[in-house]
Amino acid sequence: MKIFLAGATGAVGKRLVPMLVAAGHQVFATTRTKDKVELLRAQGAEPVVVDGLDRDGLMKAVMAARPDAIVHHMTALASMKSLKRFDDEFAVTNRLRTEGTEHLLAAARAAGTRLFIAQSYTGWPNERRGGRVKTEEDPLDDNPPQAMSKTLAAIRALEQMTVNASTVGVTGMVLRVGSFYGPGTSLGAGGEIVEAVRGRKFPLVGNGAGVWSFTHIDDVAAATRRALEHPVTGIFNIVDDEPAEVAEWLPDLASVVGAKRPFHVPTWVGRLAIGEVGVSMMTMIRGSSNAKAKRVLGWQPIYATWRDGFRRAL
Repeated sequence: MKIFLAGATGAVGKRLVPMLVAAGHQVFATTRTKDKVELLRAQGAEPVVVDGLDRDGLMKAVMAARPDAIVHHMTALASMKSLKRFDDEFAVTNRLRTEGTEHLLAAARAAGTRLFIAQSYTGWPNERRGGRVKTEEDPLDDNPPQAMSKTLAAIRALEQMTVNASTVGVTGMVLRVGSFYGPGTSLGAGGEIVEAVRGRKFPLVGNGAGVWSFTHIDDVAAATRRALEHPVTGIFNIVDDEPAEVAEWLPDLASVVGAKRPFHVPTWVGRLAIGEVGVSMMTMIRGSSNAKAKRVLGWQPIYATWRDGFRRAL
C-alpha cells in the first residue's frame, strides 16, 4: 500500500514510519524541515518537505504520490507552558486540525485516495456529566472551560470532516488517542510531566477525581497500522484498558520515577495556579472505553494498562 504520512517526524510518526516500512508499505513521509530528510530516508521512507498548512504544497505532494491512504498525525505541541492559556498553546495544532485536515482531504479527493485516517483526542473533550468512562457514542462536552473552547471546536471539526468524507467516496477513520506516554512525550524519560513530578511541582488538586485514559505512543502507531489494514468509517478510542483517577495514577507515577509523594493542594489554590482547565482535568474529566476499537478493528494495546506501561516505559 502507498501511504502518505503527514506528521512523520512527530512522536507518533517516529514510531510509525519504521513499523509501516517493515510491513512492506511504501511510505511518503512529511517533514517541515530539510534537516530531517535523512532521518526519514534512513528509516526507509520517501521524504516529503512540506508545511501542513500549505494547501498548494500538500496538493502537489499528494498528487505526486497518488497514495492509497493518507494518515494525518500532524500536531505542533512541543510543551505546555500554561493551562490558563490552553487555546493559545494549541493554536497551531488547532489550525492543523482544521485547515490541515481540509487541505489533506481536498488532496485525497483530487488524487483518488480511498482511505483517510486522522488523529483526534479523547479524555478531557468528553462530557463531564454521568459515568466515569465514556464511549464513542457519548457526546463531547457541551460546556467546556472557556480557555479550551477553541481547541474542542477544532477537534469537533476534524472529526466531522473526516467521518463525512465517506460521502465523497473516502473512508474516513478518526483515532481518538488518550494522554500520550513513552519516548518523545511529556510522560517519557526526561519528559516535562515526569520531571515536574520528580521535582514535586505537579501536585494533586482537590479530590483528584478526574479520570484520565492513557495511550503508549507505540499503541498509537500499532492502532494506525491496524486501521490502515482494516478500513471502516468511524471514530475509535485508542486508549488502554484502565481509565484512572488522578488520585490513583499520580502517586503511582511518582513512585515509579523515584519521587516523593505529590503535594496535595485544595481546589481554590489549584485554580489560582492552573485555572479552570487544570482544575477540570484534576477533578472533573471522564475517561474513555476502548471496547469499540477492540471489537471492530481487532486492536489490542501492547501496554494494557498504565500501571504496567509506566514501569516498562519509565
